[in-house]
Amino acid sequence: MGTVVALDSLLAAQTLWHAGRASAAALGEPTGHAALDALLPQGGWPRHALSELLLPADGVGELALLLPTLARLSQAGATVAVVAPPYVPYAPAWQAAGVALERLEIVQAMPRDALWAFEQCLRSGACGAVLGWPRQADAQALRRLQVAADSGQCLGFALRDRRHAANPSPAALRLEAVRDAHGGSAWQVRKCRGGPAPARAFALATR
Repeated sequence: MGTVVALDSLLAAQTLWHAGRASAAALGEPTGHAALDALLPQGGWPRHALSELLLPADGVGELALLLPTLARLSQAGATVAVVAPPYVPYAPAWQAAGVALERLEIVQAMPRDALWAFEQCLRSGACGAVLGWPRQADAQALRRLQVAADSGQCLGFALRDRRHAANPSPAALRLEAVRDAHGGSAWQVRKCRGGPAPARAFALATR
């Protein structure tokens, strides 16, 4: 009986593929980048989960990656929470990208409180997506964030230094910012739910 309970728990957490259910590709939330959706086994951001973006520095294209999703969610009436950002978001640029500013909430928090605020926003059930910068979070803290995103049924995005790439993470998806062959911005999938990480990187289209 214990084995059955454990298996049911795994299935409920979507860590196993269940024969006869919808394919993994139907489980993702569109990223707004068709080429990235095609790379990811679930066809987009993992729903009700934490995605981790590993960055060499701030401002390497992480907002260009996320804004299509944030715009779509906010235009549909979902709240987008940005918790303790390192820089004040430039509202005209977010609006130009399609984000409905009336659905954007900037949560100010001291560094010692930012992780708690991030977790509470994820868990609240009031947000469609939550962005946070948990710079000092350990594996246990990240696991709480993952559980909170699942409980709150929202998309969580943790933006972290890429030095953490060598450490294990409970995040459902991990993307690392890298340079492509032409020196442009690209994203390498380091971990993804639903299948093996693709070898090919996703390069952001330049305008």
